[in-house]
Amino acid sequence: MKVANNIKTKDKHVHNLAKLLSGPHSILYKKAELAAYDCDGFTIQKHLPKAVVFPQNTEEVAAVVKYCSVNNLPFLARGAGTGLSGGAIPINGEVIISLTRMKRLLSVDLENRRAVVEPGFINLKLTHAVSDKDYYYAPDPSSQYCCTIGGNVAENAGGAHCLKYGVTTNHILGLEVVLPNGEVIEIGRNGIPDSPGYDLLGLLTGSEGTLGIVTKITVRILKNPESKQTVLAYFNKVEDGSQAVSDIISTGIVPAALEMMDKIAIEGVEAAAFPVGHPKDIEALLLIEVDGIRAGIEEQVNQILEVCRNRNVREVRAAKNDEERERWWANRKTGFGAMGAISHDYLVQDGVIPRSKLPEVLSKIKEISQKSGLRIANIFHAGDGNLHPLVLFDSRVPGEVEKAIEAGSACLKVCSDAGGTITGEHGVGIEKKEEMRFVFTDEEIMAQTDIRKVFNHDNLLNAGKLFPTPGKCAEVKQELKKA
Repeated sequence: MKVANNIKTKDKHVHNLAKLLSGPHSILYKKAELAAYDCDGFTIQKHLPKAVVFPQNTEEVAAVVKYCSVNNLPFLARGAGTGLSGGAIPINGEVIISLTRMKRLLSVDLENRRAVVEPGFINLKLTHAVSDKDYYYAPDPSSQYCCTIGGNVAENAGGAHCLKYGVTTNHILGLEVVLPNGEVIEIGRNGIPDSPGYDLLGLLTGSEGTLGIVTKITVRILKNPESKQTVLAYFNKVEDGSQAVSDIISTGIVPAALEMMDKIAIEGVEAAAFPVGHPKDIEALLLIEVDGIRAGIEEQVNQILEVCRNRNVREVRAAKNDEERERWWANRKTGFGAMGAISHDYLVQDGVIPRSKLPEVLSKIKEISQKSGLRIANIFHAGDGNLHPLVLFDSRVPGEVEKAIEAGSACLKVCSDAGGTITGEHGVGIEKKEEMRFVFTDEEIMAQTDIRKVFNHDNLLNAGKLFPTPGKCAEVKQELKKA
């Protein structure tokens, strides 16, 4: 047992939790300290945790989890707090297990193209750690400079380059997990792919912290492509830009990234930290990147230029050098945060649609904007149909928060009705759990919550996230049990 460090509270649980932890300042419990943990990137709801603990290793995570389980204390894991769907908000007054001190790069195996990291390791730091050997880590969410790989696993994060390289689940080879009873298990031992049995890696990745707490991650790292080139195209009409997206894919080219921003989004990024001089009057831009063997890149770029010209592009050009390409990408990566330069508040949504439905869906989102009286900016991964409508509002104006939530939900309904779904990479959390009804029946929701019960039987781990409470089906099931 470790000795609690000068804990000034009568709460026995705080004292006992502190004894399980090593290192200075390993627990927060004062109200002023807890305020920093009352929400994540979804700021519309805020709830104070009971306490925040900072374990240093798997053993301490397991000890805290076991204590919470035995004492019926709700708990959840948290990374950098960059999640956008409220998955790390302590809506039940949870003990937050912060994994930010578990931030080591444990090993790099270039021969087998894999690395092992702790959950608090920052996404972009992995690429920096292996770049001198000409390797990189592919998943690249916009928050990659500060988000953790553990959080990426929880949300199955994507990024601009997931069109060609896939999302987080495509790069996870193994996990060490603390189950909700404190037991520690390993999945995908030694990072060997396609192990026999159920795909537990796939199940845990994207489970939003409701099945277990990841404490070690084996990831796939990739060799840098020989060459890459980026094209920037400006369109007078959103419809022309949308059609160009489908046309590029139809040529047989699979770009590494194919991003789109509309006029309001461009206004935001030009007002923020990395302006590049985009014209103020254009309706849409495409940012297209191709990579691969050097000999084929120029031909792909020429095809893309031709496609854009055939869709009434105002201007299209390839980056002159790496510096210009990096400036364009820095501008795009600021997209979400840049909305703060033009709006007091904003709500980020995350729907997915078939590429062919882009013009139709963007038109309907425009109608939602007009009906709500709120501006909606669109920044998205156009190549795989992952939309990010950003609803701009002012929480100081009575009624605007409610309008923004309603408009965001309407955008997701449009995506669902178009044959898509309600999230591509940000997760469901508390933000979209009622919208799960757009894509799942009560029976399907119950089947998934039954899986959760196998891992999280007492529902102490991150309860109230991901799924709505089933309606009629749950009542019928209860009646059948009674009969």
